[in-house]
Amino acid sequence: MEEALLDRQLGTVFRPVRTGNAFEETVERILQAIKLGVIGHGDRLPAERDLAARLGVSRETLREALRSLQQAGFVEARRGRYGGTFVTYRLPAPDVDELRRAADDLGAELEDALTLRLVLETGAAELAARRELSEEQRGYLLQRLADADGASPEEYRQCDSRFHLAIGELTGSPSLAASITEARIRLNDLLNAIPMLGRNIDHASEQHGAMARAILTGDAPAARRATEEHLEATATLLRAFLG
Repeated sequence: MEEALLDRQLGTVFRPVRTGNAFEETVERILQAIKLGVIGHGDRLPAERDLAARLGVSRETLREALRSLQQAGFVEARRGRYGGTFVTYRLPAPDVDELRRAADDLGAELEDALTLRLVLETGAAELAARRELSEEQRGYLLQRLADADGASPEEYRQCDSRFHLAIGELTGSPSLAASITEARIRLNDLLNAIPMLGRNIDHASEQHGAMARAILTGDAPAARRATEEHLEATATLLRAFLG
């Protein structure tokens, strides 16, 4: 079941391209998956045939995109029995100047993006808590929680992203999961650029735990409340650095 959930998480990022710029959008989708942490450093991308089918592009277009990403240092191709295309990219260290640049890129849309994320993720947490989750689904959420709790500072941001996206998957709504992914993508450069403060990570870990416990015990109001507190804390920290 965990593999199935992971497969669906990949599906929310590797959606069929919708524009006439197949090459550019293919590059964008793969970069999004990497920067979101859905596929992390050292992970292998889906097989070429599978990935081309997910994206709805020709294998030649996919190969061209992968060649460009390899030249840019994001992936590398390995041959042999255990070969494939592997992620070599590592997220840059958090940086306040980069945070401000990312905020400038969003401009007046920043508050809108934060509001959309709040509405989507609090609703998802409440919905996940109302569902009868299988043991495999419960284990999947606990594993994502443990990954974030045990992550090094370098790995934390990707593990945090995976935890939040996992809650979207547990709603059982592909459309909602995709919307949460899109909202995260919109804010991802900002979230990744927030300086890592030890106390803040500890606080986030406590909030993640409260979110997971509420979902697993079926306490929908508590799941919504814990998620809202967590997202508001992140938004407050973001505004503090930008202020």
